[in-house]
Amino acid sequence: MAEGPALPPVVARMWGRDPVSRHGPRPSLSLEGITAAAIGIADAEGLAGVRMSSVARSMGVATMSLYRYVGSKEELLVAMADAAAPDPPEPEGTGWRDHLTVWTRAHRDFLLDRPWLLHITRFAPPMGPRSLLWLDRGLAALDGTGLGAGERMNVVSTLTGYAVSHAGLALGAGGPEPPGEEEAAGLAEYGAILTEVLDPETYPALAAAVGEDAFGDGDEWIDDGDFGFGLGLLLDGVEALIAARRTARS
Repeated sequence: MAEGPALPPVVARMWGRDPVSRHGPRPSLSLEGITAAAIGIADAEGLAGVRMSSVARSMGVATMSLYRYVGSKEELLVAMADAAAPDPPEPEGTGWRDHLTVWTRAHRDFLLDRPWLLHITRFAPPMGPRSLLWLDRGLAALDGTGLGAGERMNVVSTLTGYAVSHAGLALGAGGPEPPGEEEAAGLAEYGAILTEVLDPETYPALAAAVGEDAFGDGDEWIDDGDFGFGLGLLLDGVEALIAARRTARS
C-alpha cells in the first residue's frame, strides 16, 4: 500500500504526530504553549503584533528556540487559526436546518469576537483538529438528508463563506492585512463613502439602496435579524435541493 503525502510539519504537530525523541532533555516548549502566547498577543494588539520575536519575548525565551516547534510565522498563523476556534455546537436533538442555523451563527460570532482571525481564515483551508471538528459537525447535520457527499460539502462550505463574509462586512475587514486607522471602520462608514462617490445615473439601483439606508448604522449587519435573512435564503435553497433529491428517488 502506497504511503500518503508527508504532512506539513505544522499540521503534523497540531495532530500530535511530530516525532518525539526519547533521548536528551525534555523539551521546555510546545506548539500549544507558543500558539497560546501568540493568540494572547493577537487578542491584545491585533495580528500585526504577532511576530516570532514578540511571541518569544512574551514567553521569556530566545526567538530561535521557537523554530524547533514552528518553522515560520506563516505556520504559526495556521496553528493560531485552529487553536483559537471554540468547540462547535453539536447537532444532536435538532433538525438539519435548526442546527445549521446555530452552527453558522456560532461561526460568525467567534470571528466577531476575534477579528484578527478573518485575516487568516479567509485564505487558509481548515487543517487542524478544531477547525476540522467544525467541518465535521456541519456535515453531520446533513446526515440522512439524501444529499451526496459533494453536495453536503458544498453546503457547509457555502455557509462557512457566508459566516466569514458577514463578519468581514460587519467589521470592515476586507483584505489579507489588518486595516489601518485610515481605512473604513465598518459598514456605517462604508455607506457614507458610497453616498459621496456614487453617480445615480451610472449606479441607479445601488445609489437608491444606499439612499434608503441599506447599510443602516452598521450594527444591523451584526444583528440576528439581518444575518438571519441571508442565512434563511441559503437554507431555503438547501431545503429545495433536498426536496429535489427526494423527488428524484421516488
